[in-house]
Amino acid sequence: MDQAETNLKPNILIAPLDWGLGHATRCIPIIHSLIQKNCNVLIACEGPVKALLNQEFPELRFIDLRGYRIQYSKNSRAFSLQIGKQIPTILSTIQYENERLKEIVKEHAIQGVISDNRYGFYHKSIPSVFITHQLRIKTPFGKLADDLLQFLNYKYINRFSQGWIPDNEGHPCLAGELSHPEKMPSVPSKYLGLLSRFKEKEHDQKTHPLILLSGPEPQRTIFERILIEQLSDYDGPVVFVRGLPGGDHTITLPSNIDVYNHLTAGELNQKMIEASVVVGRCGYSTVMDLTRLRKKSILIPTPGQSEQLYLAKHLMKNNLALCIDQDKFMLKNSLELWSHFNWKIGNFPLQDHLDSVLEDFIAMATKQ
Repeated sequence: MDQAETNLKPNILIAPLDWGLGHATRCIPIIHSLIQKNCNVLIACEGPVKALLNQEFPELRFIDLRGYRIQYSKNSRAFSLQIGKQIPTILSTIQYENERLKEIVKEHAIQGVISDNRYGFYHKSIPSVFITHQLRIKTPFGKLADDLLQFLNYKYINRFSQGWIPDNEGHPCLAGELSHPEKMPSVPSKYLGLLSRFKEKEHDQKTHPLILLSGPEPQRTIFERILIEQLSDYDGPVVFVRGLPGGDHTITLPSNIDVYNHLTAGELNQKMIEASVVVGRCGYSTVMDLTRLRKKSILIPTPGQSEQLYLAKHLMKNNLALCIDQDKFMLKNSLELWSHFNWKIGNFPLQDHLDSVLEDFIAMATKQ
C-alpha cells in the first residue's frame, strides 16, 4: 500500500478475543465494512485467530498481541472452577493489553480502536469500542453471582467510549437476557443487529447434514471424538468441518463423509446453504450465522459453559434451534428429530445497523 494513500485513510485497529474463533468470525463483516469505507484496518491477535483472519484478509497488516490463552477443563463440572483459578492470569493480560495498546497507537498512529471482548483494549485519547453480546453474564451460582459479575463487567466496559451489541434492538432478540439486561452500562450502547460473515443465496438445497465444529479445547476434540464414533456407521453423505484453521492434521472417516480442517468464509457460506441441517456448538457467533441464513440446526452447548447453556434454553423456547445436551446426543436420533421440530427461524427479524454505527465511529475517529 502506498504510504501517501495510507495516510489519507483513518487507521482503525481491531482486536478479537482468543476464546474460540467466534469473536474473530463476527469481526469479519466489521472489517469488510471498514475497508469499504476507506479505512486502513490493522488487526491485533495471535494463534488460530490470526490464522483464520489472515486467510480472509491476507492484504492487511497484523500486529502480534498475546491472547488470554485460557485453559478449559475436560470435566464440565469443574469448568467454572478452572476459569476461577485463572483470574490472576486474566487480570494480568488485561493490564498487558492496555500497555501494549499504548505502544501500538503510538507506533501506527491509530485513530480508533475496536475491541471484541478484550477488556484492556481501550485508550483514553482515541475512540475505543467494546463489542459484546454478554452484558449480563450467566453463572451456575445464581442471581447474586450474576449481579456481582455484571458489576465487574460494567466496570471495564465503562472505560470505553461506547459499547456495541451484536443483536437486535428490542424484542425479539437472539441472546435474550444476555444482551438485554435490566440495567445497561453507563457508556453509550448501540445495537448492531446480527453480525454474520454469511449471505443468503439462491440455491438448490441438498439433503446432507453439515457438521461444524468450533469452540476452545479440549471440548472441541471431545465432541469431535463423539461424532467420529457415531459417524462410523452413518450411511448418508455428510460434510464435516473441523474448525482448525492452519491445522494440517487429518482424520480417517468413511468415504461418504467429506472432511475439511477449515474453510474460508465464502466456502463455508456455500456449504451451509447447501446443507439440509447444521450440527454444531451453541456458540453465539454460530447462532448469528445460522439465523442470518435461516438455517435449521441441531446445537450442542459446550458442557459447563453457562452462556451456551442459557442460549440453548432461549433458542429452544423460541423454536429457533433444536438443542441437545452433549451427554444425550445421538446423531441418528437427532437427525430424525429435527425434521419434526416446530421451526420459527424463518420468521425471526434481521436487523442491520452496522453501516450507520461504523459511519458514526469513523467520524469520531477522524476528528481526533
